[in-house]
Formats: sequence, structure tokens, C-alpha cells
Amino acid sequence: MKKLLVIFLAAILTTTCNTKEPKTAEKLPADGPIRLHPENQHYFLYNGKTLALISSAEHYGAVLNLGFDYQRYLEALSEDGMNYTRIFTGTYFELPGESFGIQNNTLAPDKDKVTTPWATVVSDFTGKVKYDLSTWNEAYFKRLKDFMTTAAELNLIVEVTLFSSIYNDAHWNISPQNPENNINISHEVSRFDAQTLNNGTLFDYQAGFVRKMVQELNEFDNFFFEIQNEPWADHQVPAYNIVNKEDLEPDDWTHKADFANEESMAWQEKLASVIVEEESNLAQKHLIAQNFTNYKASIPVVSDHISIINFHYAWPEAIEWNYHYDRIIGFDESGFAGPGDQVYRRQAWQFMLSGGGLFNNLDYSFFVGHEDGSGKNNAPGGGSKTLRQQLKILSDFLHGFELEKLYPYNSCIKSSPGLIPYVLSDKNNTYAVYLRAVCIENTTLELKTGDGNYQVQALNTITGSYSAPVRIESHDGVIKIEIEIPEGELVLKIIRE
Repeated sequence: MKKLLVIFLAAILTTTCNTKEPKTAEKLPADGPIRLHPENQHYFLYNGKTLALISSAEHYGAVLNLGFDYQRYLEALSEDGMNYTRIFTGTYFELPGESFGIQNNTLAPDKDKVTTPWATVVSDFTGKVKYDLSTWNEAYFKRLKDFMTTAAELNLIVEVTLFSSIYNDAHWNISPQNPENNINISHEVSRFDAQTLNNGTLFDYQAGFVRKMVQELNEFDNFFFEIQNEPWADHQVPAYNIVNKEDLEPDDWTHKADFANEESMAWQEKLASVIVEEESNLAQKHLIAQNFTNYKASIPVVSDHISIINFHYAWPEAIEWNYHYDRIIGFDESGFAGPGDQVYRRQAWQFMLSGGGLFNNLDYSFFVGHEDGSGKNNAPGGGSKTLRQQLKILSDFLHGFELEKLYPYNSCIKSSPGLIPYVLSDKNNTYAVYLRAVCIENTTLELKTGDGNYQVQALNTITGSYSAPVRIESHDGVIKIEIEIPEGELVLKIIRE
């Protein structure tokens, strides 16, 4: 049995992963909107190449916050090797210094720095500035399209989230959808009814807004829609108790996964159909994502309109339990786990090496005045240039393979004492393995690979350095790899000779 010597270099070495274009690349569309890959719909196809989206990005206010320099922000993402960002559209925003304990919150602009899709007017009766939901704010759409153009030039994909849960009365009090804040709706609408079909005339304005967004953005290839952020937060249906703890409180969100209720789901489905209907008369068709729950749960039904199944704070089981849908499974919000980089780096590797197609960390180092991502912030999550560099190591590793040929394959693990393995493979010649250690530094990993000789390299997830390749011969269809894992995590690239 040969011993794999994990020798890490001080600098990042060039990977020997297969970087050739997929054999079918010439047959695949080389332009048009980002889409599901026709060979493996758990990944994207964009500009003729297989794509997984990986990022650590700002808190969704880049467009609606006029104080935020999105040009510098997008440049910083690109410079750090990220390929994706998520934005909110102005139907929802937050309160400076108050919402979720986030200081320097890009989603909470100063009052005079908020831009939304709607024009504002001064009420004749009260002198209060109100929204006119029947008139568009053209300056907003100019800013939005400039943002999208810049992102496209930098090869950044944008998730355009149309609506968000309205978490509390304070957020409802500043919402453009609140009848108190617009001149168009005269009947009462509660925040709990606002994003259901039981909202009176408000739905007509919501549908009109969605149609406007579809029209304005149709020319762009580099985005997909998401209907609503965290729709379960104000329409809870308990779905899965993740800690086996009895008598969970309704607001005990850290211990359970919730689905949105039927009223919310019906409203989301109606808006998805509005997108599809509006695009039926336009040149381009775009993907639609739906945000289902936190953590992990088996999703009972996914609409035919939906191509991306999004989780927040996701566990790898979210992929395993929903892989049969043959769609992208995304982890499109992390955070709330402290300021350190390690937890988010490990979340990303675990999720993506389980077959995920999208990962996004909430990066609080981006805020007004620090659009380059250099800021130090008081927030419930982390984010840093260092983390982004480490996520680029993950992105480079994955995109060094013919990614469309890889699938989750943990069943190839024969033995992994003291290790938690996550495996992608073509089930023949190629294995990408992420290992988490449990209180050990040395152990033996056994993989069922079939007969043959294999080149094995180890990758340090912190530095990006590779070990020298080692040749290991299988015996009885199994290869044995001696593992040294002092950092508590390690990646193996295994290729049949």
C-alpha cells in the first residue's frame, strides 16, 4: 500500500486537472441566456461552457441603495474570482441599524438613498411622500440595466429576486406595497395578505411590476429570476425538525425547516406563470428559481416553471433528498454562523461536492465606502477577501473537470474511519473527494474504483496548493489512500490512468 504524502506548497500551484473543453462543446449553444445544462441539469450552461455558481457577495442592496458603488463592487467580485451575485429589486428593503443586527447593511439605505421601480409623489393631504405604483421610476431602471451591463461584461451571473418575505411590522411600514405608502390602493392590506392572492388590487400592481422587469431585462443573458426570498418566514408551515427537539417555538428558526403555506405558494406560482407568459412574446427565455426552505427538507412538489430549487443555510441532504428533480439545487444564502471564514468555506465544499449547482455566502465586508470588500463589519455573518480567495479555489477545482459528467457518488466509499466524505464522480475514471476529519489527523480512505492505476493528488482548501501526484494501484477494485489531514479538511483529485 502506497502512502500519499500530502506536501503543501507555499504558493498555489497550477492544477493538472483536465481543462479541455467538453467533447460536446461544439454542439451546445455558445450564446443566449444562462440555462440548465442539457447533459446534466444540476449545472448551468453559459457561453458554451458548463458552469457552477460560487460567490461571497453583498447583502442584496447593490441596485436599490443609491449610496452603493456597484461598479467597484462588481469589479471586486470579478477580481476575486467570483461569478455570481444576488440582488433585491426594491419591493422590500430594511431599516438602517435595526434589521437583523446588521450594521452597514447595504439592504438598508439611508432614507434619501433608496431607489425603487416606482415614481414618488407628494400627497396633497398629508405632505407625505408616497409611491405611485402606476408610474415607473425610469432612473431606477437605468441604474438596474447599467448594473446588469457591467455584470455581463465581467461574466457575472445575477440572481434577480423579485419579492421578499415581510418579516415584521417595521418592514411593512416602509414597504411600497403598503397602502399607507402609495396612492393607488384604498383598501386595507395586511402584511400577511400582501403576498398572497387575497390582497385585492395589489396583485395587479405586483403582476405589472413583474411584467415590467421581464421586459426591461429580456435582452440580458446573465441572469435568472427568483420569485421570493424566504416566503416561509411570514407564512410558516413546519416541515422538518432538524434537532429532534420537542415543543419548538414558532420563531425558533434555527432548529427547524419551514415551508410556505398554500396561500403563499399559490401566489408564487401565479407570478411564475406571469414571467412565463410575458416571455412567451419576447426574444429570450430565462430560468426561474424558487426559494423553498432553510436547511434541508424533501420538497413535495416543484412547479414545471421552476428550474432552480433554492435553500438557505443548506445541508448536503437538501441535495440528496431532491436530486431526483433533475434541476439546479442552490444554497443561495449562508451567514448567521459567526465572522470566521472556516465555517462558510466548509459549507461551500460540502454542498458543492454533494452535487450542488450554486453557493452564495452573505459577505458583510461589502458596504458603502468599502465596495471593494475590505470592510470590517458588525454583523451576524462573515465575509472577507480571504474567504473569496478560498472559494475561488473551490470554483477552479470544479471547473477543472468536465463538470457535466460528474454526479454525487458517496456509495464508492468502502471505508472512511474518522472522515466525512463528499464525492463527485463520472463513476468510471474521475473522482473528486472532499474530506472532513473528526478528531483525527491520520487515517486510511478506501474507495471502490474498479481495477486500474490511479493518479492521486491532494489539494489544500486554504492555500490552493496541490501535492505531487502519487500513483496508486487498485486491488480487488479498491484503492487505499493513506490520509494526513492536519487542517481537518482535504480534497482529493483521483484520475484513472
